[in-house]
Amino acid sequence: MRFGFDIDDTLINLREHAFHLYNRKLNQNVSLDIFRALKTVEIHEAFGLEKETGGKMWTSLLEEIYFTDCPAFDGAIEFLMKLQKEGHEIFYITSCPKEYCLKTLHWVKEKGFPVIHANFYCGMQDHEKINFIKNLKLDYYFDDKPAVLETLFDVSTKVYVKDQSYNQHVDIPRVKNWNEFIINS
Repeated sequence: MRFGFDIDDTLINLREHAFHLYNRKLNQNVSLDIFRALKTVEIHEAFGLEKETGGKMWTSLLEEIYFTDCPAFDGAIEFLMKLQKEGHEIFYITSCPKEYCLKTLHWVKEKGFPVIHANFYCGMQDHEKINFIKNLKLDYYFDDKPAVLETLFDVSTKVYVKDQSYNQHVDIPRVKNWNEFIINS
């Protein structure tokens, strides 16, 4: 079978990693409870930052957010390794900025995810992911963002949402914990 995965906040805990960086950079101690209650993908609100200021901060920290010690979600690497061992094809479809695609590919490999270069798609906008998902004829696709998931209601691909505070309104099967996740056909 063919499995597709978003990376940020689906396989790796990027927002929480960035949240800890924001706390350090802003010399604040905003609690994880506030982070876990956010209803938006953006995290600036938790720090009292306006959208524009928060966006500038995110941009200024991109390298540090994406390429430092951001952890994979528990069990994510093992789940993908199991899929690969069983002979399934794994595709990564990420909308990280184009200028970071090669660096992201290497970073994901270094983390231990099973990656075949030809199956790594990067640099598109969120709304463009649907074209890759359709063209690749994926059997399963996993993502966290409502803006992406809501474009996938009429595809034959079985779609799952990686559970996050900002996607609770999306009514599709959820992955809460990669260690406990079982695919329901």
